[in-house]
Amino acid sequence: MDKIAVLKEEITKKLSETADLVDLDKIRVAYLGKKGSITALLKGMKDLSPEERKSFGAEVNKLKTFAAEKIEEKITELKEKEVEREIASMPQFDITTPVDLTRGSYHPITLVQRQCEAIFKSMGFTVEDYPEVVTDYECFESLNIPKHHPARDMQDTYYLDNGQLLKSQTSAAQNAILKKYGKNLVENGVPIKAIFPGRCFRNEATDACHENTFFQMEGVMVDKDISISNLIFFMKTMLSEVFRKDIKVRLRPGFFPFVEPGFELDISCLICGGDGCPSCKHSGWLELCPCGMIHPNVLREGGIDPEEYTGFAFGLGLTRLAMMKYGIKDIRDLNSGSLKSLSQFTDDE
Repeated sequence: MDKIAVLKEEITKKLSETADLVDLDKIRVAYLGKKGSITALLKGMKDLSPEERKSFGAEVNKLKTFAAEKIEEKITELKEKEVEREIASMPQFDITTPVDLTRGSYHPITLVQRQCEAIFKSMGFTVEDYPEVVTDYECFESLNIPKHHPARDMQDTYYLDNGQLLKSQTSAAQNAILKKYGKNLVENGVPIKAIFPGRCFRNEATDACHENTFFQMEGVMVDKDISISNLIFFMKTMLSEVFRKDIKVRLRPGFFPFVEPGFELDISCLICGGDGCPSCKHSGWLELCPCGMIHPNVLREGGIDPEEYTGFAFGLGLTRLAMMKYGIKDIRDLNSGSLKSLSQFTDDE
């Protein structure tokens, strides 16, 4: 038992003296490693009687637990001090220094988003913001996508321990927007016209035209007698303003549980001129905007009577729009943080 007391005192003293993670690991190996002092005590138990072995073993295990806990505490302490040293060594900035506006540039997605916001504001749309972390109800169930619906396979995202998730689509804000403006629509006859840009997340493989983090801009309009013609008008107006020229588009059927009927709005690839390239999967077309007439179940879930009101919704891909506008061939460049790639863009257009 004297050996145990001596080792305990040794460990306590050495831990109090060490101030380096490397030395701390040496202490761990010296006492808890395969050839460590505490391990040696356990190996020496074979020479003890059964009664002595039982009591001695219990004490050695206590010492082992004590050493492991103290070492972990020391690791935490040293790491915290290391962070404090790094913070203290960081250069100090004078926040009152005037900003040098000649340095830096906006991200291309920021430029495209601001341009789209200005265009839709001019057409009477409000711009809304919405969290990136949402509930399953917001992202799926309120959009006519119940649990175990196969459509969820296309939107595998990242889930948190509390059951919430990173939104896989800006459509997650639809229910909140319908509820926010629904009363004004019903009581005062004011149409719901809103866009809500934001960052989205998908757990999927990346390539030249797919990323696990990307930007969308959701838009909805709800009123009496809204039709697909209204949807096409607003989308064509937006695209002609963004690209400053007529853009070749096509509308093809597409399935999305929250719209009926649903469409895919594609634009002719501006990277290759429609000839086919990796950015458009060699098809000559790039999927830009899933859209359609809001499903009656979604309207009803938002507190709006689908027998009296109709509406359209679209999910504009801001990331892909930026690719087309600026001729960016690989979507991964946008999240690369490469100043060489990103600093060439300006908002002078």
